[in-house]
Amino acid sequence: MNVRLGLAQINTTVGDLEGNAQKVLEYLERARAENVDILAFPELTLTGYPPEDLLFRRDFLRATKETLTKTIPHARDLLAIIGFAEHERDRIYNAAAVICDGQLVGVYRKHCLPNYGVFDELRYFRPGDSLSLFTDGNLTFGVTICEDLWCTDSPIAAQARAGAQLILNISASPYETQKPYQREALLAARSAQEKVTLALCNLVGGQDELVFDGQSLIYDREGKMLARAKAFEEDLLIADLALAPTKHVALSRDVIALPRAIGRYPAHKRVPRIEPSLPEAEEIYRALVLATRDYVRKNGFERVIIGLSGGIDSSLVACIATDALGPQNVFGVFLPSPFTSPMSHEDVQQLARNLKIELVTLEIDALYESALRTLAPALAHARPDTTEENIQARLRALLWMALSNKFGALVLTAGNKSELAVGYATLYGDMAGGFCVLKDLTKTRVYHVARWRNAQSQVIPQRVLERAPTAELRPDQTDEADLPAPYRDLDRVIEAFVERDQSPEEIAQALLLSEDVVRQIIALIRKSEYKRRQAPLGPKISQRAFGRDWRQPIVNRYNK
Repeated sequence: MNVRLGLAQINTTVGDLEGNAQKVLEYLERARAENVDILAFPELTLTGYPPEDLLFRRDFLRATKETLTKTIPHARDLLAIIGFAEHERDRIYNAAAVICDGQLVGVYRKHCLPNYGVFDELRYFRPGDSLSLFTDGNLTFGVTICEDLWCTDSPIAAQARAGAQLILNISASPYETQKPYQREALLAARSAQEKVTLALCNLVGGQDELVFDGQSLIYDREGKMLARAKAFEEDLLIADLALAPTKHVALSRDVIALPRAIGRYPAHKRVPRIEPSLPEAEEIYRALVLATRDYVRKNGFERVIIGLSGGIDSSLVACIATDALGPQNVFGVFLPSPFTSPMSHEDVQQLARNLKIELVTLEIDALYESALRTLAPALAHARPDTTEENIQARLRALLWMALSNKFGALVLTAGNKSELAVGYATLYGDMAGGFCVLKDLTKTRVYHVARWRNAQSQVIPQRVLERAPTAELRPDQTDEADLPAPYRDLDRVIEAFVERDQSPEEIAQALLLSEDVVRQIIALIRKSEYKRRQAPLGPKISQRAFGRDWRQPIVNRYNK
């Protein structure tokens, strides 16, 4: 049985029903031109993923249904699988419409609803209970949706045993490091175990904190990869499949007859395409570029403002923004204080030249002295401390936001996960902004990714990669002198506590660190929760990111 399968790995936008439908029509035309028999789109194609509380609005659900109805007649001369939110008798389902020659022939409803990490599907959806196989008498295939592939009681096993030769999984599987390899291992195991060809069509694009990497997959019934789509960009993956014959299946409520034969016999067989996998640093960098581009553009902005300091974090954010939006849309702002070194002046100017971005320098000395004079009567008997340091950071934020207001540009924040974890950041100062690009990168990973970017073209001055990190808010300041441990140890503790839920005792033993140091770091993580709640969101790339993936109470007396 020969079938030409297409996977339309598209970048949808939540709530943009018309725009998402238009993209579906474009890919239907492309697939028809390639003589595709079956074309699958990602999970919740029409609504975008995740639509969250839009699903509580009946007008949104009605509009979704109307959009699907208008789209169905355009799916002609092939079979299309389109994700949508189905509203039926006051119940909402995460569903897939199966359309053949402009007719809706069936709907599959997602069985396994994830309710962990970033997922809240039980808040919105009811689980489906039908296997929904489809057959033309020669080809029998099943449809599943995302978590149906991952859950232990997977519908895939039942569909394969019922006679499916091919199972299509439409998915919105968010990116995190190692996730692509986990998907590949899962598809290899499922397809080999059930002796069925498996295809996963994954979403691509950024949505608030989530970034979807695409990398759609097709595996044969022996567990061998046949095709892999591009990473972090839209793609139409096409493969000619020679499917093994299967037993005859009887029509029933769960086995739906198609109006015509599906398989064709093209004159020229398409060799399946396997796009190369990426090294981790490149994978993370491309995830951040995509997340930044989509957050900025999908929210209606063109330009961004970045406070450049001469440090590694703001330098990397400037690279990401430039690669995401083009140098003409990146506006660097250098705001030196009395403690800013000549080295930082030179490195900021060199970075801006290398990236070809606009740079403006505004001294904050006069503002800082004015603020100190204004506060002098109230602080006359108080010793200088971090208060004076934080004033500088907050004056910078004042100027960023003034420029943002004036020019309609979004401020990108340059804080990283290490700083946000232990509160080594100024609330309403360097934490201010609209999108925190490095929010889920520890300082160690920041350097790792920055070195990869520089290996492509040396845009970050080498001195920035080599000098000791410093906020330059007082003479001779360095980050690691202010922190309980060097970054190499701090970051390992953060990853163990935040991402793996290990106890202080377990962490100290596993990392061969002092338990006192570990407890100091964890105490700072707990103490800083109120700050993180007020921080801008940023893209998730780790197993657990601060934000929707990390839900700790601010008022919390469990300190063990």
